[in-house]
Amino acid sequence: MRSLSDEQRRWRLAHRHRLISQSRTDDLARIADDLVALHSSDPATVFLSALVRMTTPSVDELERVLYEERAVVRHHAMRRTLWVMTPEVARLAHGSATAKVARAEAERTIAALASTTDIDDPRAWLNDAKAEVMDLLDAHGSLTTREIGRALPHLVMPVTFGSATRHPAPLNAHTKVMQGAGFDALIVRGRPGSWNSAEYPWSTTRQWLGVDIHGLAEQEAAGPLLHRWLSRFGPATMTDIRWWFGWTAGLAKQAVADCEPEVVTIQGDRQAFVADGDSDDVANPGPWVRLLPGLDPTAMGWKERDWYVDPADVPLLFDRFGNVGPTVWADGRVVGGWVQRSDGQIAVELTSALDPEHATLLEEAIQELQEAVGGVVVRPRFPAPLQKRLLS
Repeated sequence: MRSLSDEQRRWRLAHRHRLISQSRTDDLARIADDLVALHSSDPATVFLSALVRMTTPSVDELERVLYEERAVVRHHAMRRTLWVMTPEVARLAHGSATAKVARAEAERTIAALASTTDIDDPRAWLNDAKAEVMDLLDAHGSLTTREIGRALPHLVMPVTFGSATRHPAPLNAHTKVMQGAGFDALIVRGRPGSWNSAEYPWSTTRQWLGVDIHGLAEQEAAGPLLHRWLSRFGPATMTDIRWWFGWTAGLAKQAVADCEPEVVTIQGDRQAFVADGDSDDVANPGPWVRLLPGLDPTAMGWKERDWYVDPADVPLLFDRFGNVGPTVWADGRVVGGWVQRSDGQIAVELTSALDPEHATLLEEAIQELQEAVGGVVVRPRFPAPLQKRLLS
């Protein structure tokens, strides 16, 4: 059984997550695949995560690939998170994660319809409503949730979720219909008004991609998706796997058995997994510095993070829900955080001192990112304490 040091893990991260100059690419689909998927809970994360990994950073090129070429697609998957993935990965993610969420959300919506409306058959009503939305989008093309509500006003009725709890939530029924159809992979999000906006129009998946992304059973999809993830994030512990995928212990163990990874040891003589045949050492990538956005897949890639972030810094860099803010990385470690101020300038606070060479690389990284966003001010939707302090 091979042992992989923390240093080797950081070198692997640099190469495989395209964080060094020689591994950059302008191919968004390759970037997404090399991170398995890009976080999209904050729409800016997709763009910022890609820009720092591009040879020639360009927002216009990313929008072209997202909305014209459609080589990647937004879809809810692991941990109920919104991601940007290639259609092939989206199909695996849907089968191994989203489909179960879709079933649970449908039951929750049906229960709310039954308890707070006079609909006789909530299940039939919900299925018919989804079919109406699909027919509307097929006929008219992309529409926003608001436009769909105007076109199908009989679906816009008040429904209360959690009516028996201390915090009931009143919503319009058509918003839950849209959400459910999205979880079912019947519809997908299209091009918003700006790259930093989350007001997406909807299209049918067939209309947008030309192919379906549903259809795989949970176990059929879980093993292949785990193999992809271990190829980019291994070594990873069972704790890391369960956290990243949001799987039950049973499904995680079955997926590990199905993808037949290689077992290695990491610091503390703990057991971890890499893809089969992927335990060889990688080369030292040399010195590097990158500014990664909040929720970047690299920073959010592992539950057990001591090898790349000082545990003492976690309360400063992550919010209380575990969301990471924008971070500064040097040679595979988190060494601080950053934020854009209202004038567009990037402000940095370091948690670890940098030597002169890395300080110069940091200045270059700041300049490059400011030029890439073209004067747009991006505020993280999930700021950590460090960002709040920098903006105070």
